[in-house]
Amino acid sequence: MSLLKKSYYGTYTALVTPFKEGRVDEAAFANLIRLQIKAGVEGIVPVGTTGESPTLDYEEHLKVIELAVKYAKGKVHVVAGTGANSTKEAVYLTREAEKLGANASLQVAPYYNKPTQEGLYQHFRQVAEATRLPIILYSIPGRCGVEIGVETVARLAKDCANIIGLKEAGGNADRVSQLRMVVPEKFVILSGDDSLTLPFMAVGAVGVVSVASNLIPKQVAQMVRAHLEGDLLKAQLLHQKYYPLFKDLFIETNPVPVKAALAMMGLIEEEVRLPLVGMNAKNREVLRQTLVRCGLLAQ
Repeated sequence: MSLLKKSYYGTYTALVTPFKEGRVDEAAFANLIRLQIKAGVEGIVPVGTTGESPTLDYEEHLKVIELAVKYAKGKVHVVAGTGANSTKEAVYLTREAEKLGANASLQVAPYYNKPTQEGLYQHFRQVAEATRLPIILYSIPGRCGVEIGVETVARLAKDCANIIGLKEAGGNADRVSQLRMVVPEKFVILSGDDSLTLPFMAVGAVGVVSVASNLIPKQVAQMVRAHLEGDLLKAQLLHQKYYPLFKDLFIETNPVPVKAALAMMGLIEEEVRLPLVGMNAKNREVLRQTLVRCGLLAQ
């Protein structure tokens, strides 16, 4: 059996939420999902950080999940971003996502309130007990101010059968090795940084939740699949070709650059919600030239 037949291996696109005149642009969103399916990704992740979840109200948040399920048509996994810094809110969003037909939930570490490791454990356990959905934890200390500790991940994996994985965005491949030592073999570790996907996979990750695959879903999926299937040279060559894009998509706060790039490619309107603002002119030109070098835009 191919490794990609196992649940939640592969490429999962952290989808942007397109806006048009302040509202969710359903037509553009549907088109983005069609492109993802055609490109061969394993799944999509609506309303994560890249989907601007902090500035969507409850109704919009759940509508985007509903639309993702509708347009995915069962052809790819829908891993709904339903985490929050309030346990009550995370439980509510996760239960609603389950009703809407999501396949799994991505649960970011509570941000700003900086819980202890015991607080994190109790938070995630309560969410897990409130749903039958598989849950993928999301550790991103640069945004949340707190890391989900290795031992906390191991404890949750042991105590909660539906906590099945972790999106790791701490920037440290050594942590992936530490995690692999203490979690079950079937526990899924996904890279949360495009530029670190291959280093993480070299020590035990099995895929990526990707920002870049909004733009190059086929290429990211090919890179991940090549590594999983043992074609390390192909994976490395794809990584090297698109590494400048992986880096420049974070030249400003995500998802500002990826939305700018998608707009340059004619796929969405370039619109973010305050407090995010559009790219400055210098960075926009750097990004545009990177898109040209990667063959995504004409000179």
